[in-house]
Amino acid sequence: MEQLWPFSDPFWAIYWPGGQALARYLLSNPGVSQGKRVLDLGCGCGASAIAAKFCGASHVVANDIDPVAAIATQLNCELNGLNPLPCDTENVIGSEPKGYDLILLGDMFYEEALADSLHSWLNRCIQTHRTHVLIGDPGRAQFEGHSIRRLLRQEAQFELPKAVREENYGLTCSTVWRYLPEL
Repeated sequence: MEQLWPFSDPFWAIYWPGGQALARYLLSNPGVSQGKRVLDLGCGCGASAIAAKFCGASHVVANDIDPVAAIATQLNCELNGLNPLPCDTENVIGSEPKGYDLILLGDMFYEEALADSLHSWLNRCIQTHRTHVLIGDPGRAQFEGHSIRRLLRQEAQFELPKAVREENYGLTCSTVWRYLPEL
């Protein structure tokens, strides 16, 4: 495989459980993204961005710092019969907040420093533009133990398929959380 694929750790190639939960949630509740400007932060394969577009979002941007993730997102758009979505590969965390109505984050709370910077940036987005934030996570220890957990309200929970449970060390479900910081 190494000769055919020169990249290590293709995180964008995996349909992560948090992203799966977000996509399933949006598809089950199309009004959440309908008519909205949506940012899929850390989009990976673009599943949440694609789900938002299918649900009638007015504008969707897929963002991931890995440029190969942008290619994976474009391929997945094509496979799903969608025109290519705008893909941004800049690290937007910490940047001046843009006017998104909804930010989606799947599986982004995998280390404390990243979680801390996300917490700060998301607060600025909410304060500046009244942005809504949905987080998908299967209950990883770094997420469960972070102080941000007290600022979340559970919106939905989805059982993971058997293969995904095995790939994710036995995690059995993934949850969609609404981020409600104390402003």
